[in-house]
Formats: sequence, structure tokens, C-alpha cells
Amino acid sequence: MKPLLICDCDEVLVHMVRHFRSWLDEAHDIDFALDRHDFFGAMTRRNGGPAPSQGEAWDLLHGFFPGQMDRQTLVPHAAEALAELAKTADIVILTNLVEECRQPRIEQLARFGIVHRVQCNNGGKGEPVARLVAEHGDPVTVFVDDLPQHHESVAQHAPGVHRLHMVSEPEMAPHVAPAPHAHARIDDWRQAERWIAARFAEGRPADA
Repeated sequence: MKPLLICDCDEVLVHMVRHFRSWLDEAHDIDFALDRHDFFGAMTRRNGGPAPSQGEAWDLLHGFFPGQMDRQTLVPHAAEALAELAKTADIVILTNLVEECRQPRIEQLARFGIVHRVQCNNGGKGEPVARLVAEHGDPVTVFVDDLPQHHESVAQHAPGVHRLHMVSEPEMAPHVAPAPHAHARIDDWRQAERWIAARFAEGRPADA
């Protein structure tokens, strides 16, 4: 049985917030601060008007996906790391996007040479991770994500999964504390590949 890597996409495999910031600047006259990990609190209007509400912020995000996805760039060393890990493991990309964005995401990743199953999700990732682990026969599994709440969700629903916290945006990473429910925090794919490969080689679940 092959081990399993379940990997997030935005700010793990591809840069998003830096390009979202540029688009907000160009199209909406909105500043987006990268020195915080607070999506809804990071936006300010340059005309001095009230900050976008959560509803308006979601509308802006839906305006970025999928129409502006061509702006996104590959995180350094991500494609090479996944190619190496794919020699021995199955890989699933679990991304919190609406289902209509699944095909654009598949095509986006394929342009970077990343061709793996893509699954869209809404909300916490613990339950879909648990389902994927069961579907693959309960192998040794590593989960990689930039958001602490997803590590907490996976810890609750799939405690045997090894959890790696990664924030690949260098302007944001220094301002984001390590996720309390992750087993490790690594922001560079060269180091992350070694850590993931070591978990696979050990052959034990995280809660063993």
C-alpha cells in the first residue's frame, strides 16, 4: 500500500495572496496587508471608506477565482518535491474552492507540471481527509496546509495523520505562528520533502 500525501494548494503549492493583493490594488483600489493571517481584516479602502464586510470580501475572493487564477505563480521547489514524493506515494490536492473551480485548478496545476487528483472542499478539512485516508486503505498519511484551523480539524477527525504546517508566502510567514495542532512547521519545500519522506519511511501513524 502506498503512503498518501494530502496537500493544500494556495500558499502551499502556488502563491495566492501576493497576486490577490495586486488585483485588489489594480481593480478595486483596495490595499491588502500581508503582515497578518487575517483575510477579512487585511483589506482597507484607499478612499477612506469602510473596510469591506465579510460578504464583500467573499465576493472579492470569488472574483479572483477562477477569473484571475492565471496570475498565480508556483511556489519554489514545490513541483520538484511533489514529483519526487509521487515516486512512492499517492497525492491528492485538497483545496477549499467551489466545485466550479475544480477544472480551472486542475489546468492551473498542470501548467506547472503538477498532475494529481484535485478535490474541492468547503469548511474544515478533517472529515474529507478522514474519507480520503479510508478510501486509500488507511495508509501512512501526511497532510500539508497553511491554515491552523484545518490542522485542528484533521487532528479531531483523523488523528493518525501527520500534519505539516506550511506558509509559503515569505511576506506573510514571519507573522504567522506555528499551528498548535500541527506536528511540524516548515515553509520551504526542500525541507518539507525530507520531513514528509521520513514520515513515510517510518511507516507509523501519527498517534501510534
